[in-house]
Amino acid sequence: MLTGPELLAKVKELGEGSKSDLVRSAGYVSTKKDGTERLNFTAFYEALLEAKGMNLGTGSSAGKGRPGRSLSYATKVQFNGNLMVGKAYTAQLGLEPGDEFEIKLGRKQIQLIPLGAVEEE
Repeated sequence: MLTGPELLAKVKELGEGSKSDLVRSAGYVSTKKDGTERLNFTAFYEALLEAKGMNLGTGSSAGKGRPGRSLSYATKVQFNGNLMVGKAYTAQLGLEPGDEFEIKLGRKQIQLIPLGAVEEE
């Protein structure tokens, strides 16, 4: 895969060609399980922006797959009436198994207050 000045030179050279041909000639191609090729447009455009001096702040994982799901901060009541708070949320709060909470019900909210913590008004 071309990067930096080599990528810019290739884009300039093939500027009038199709986008697919440009991505393919720059080496941003992978092979699917069924043997067909897949053009990696996103990785190509990220590399092109970086070659032009634009940093998108994506860190070292740019173009290396999906980052995973993001938390939605929404949940729903399960079929048995339970309300589940997932591991990702408890990990983000630094909670450990066995931590105890007081449940406070408001008009449109539920508050979990750690036992022994000072309550905020």
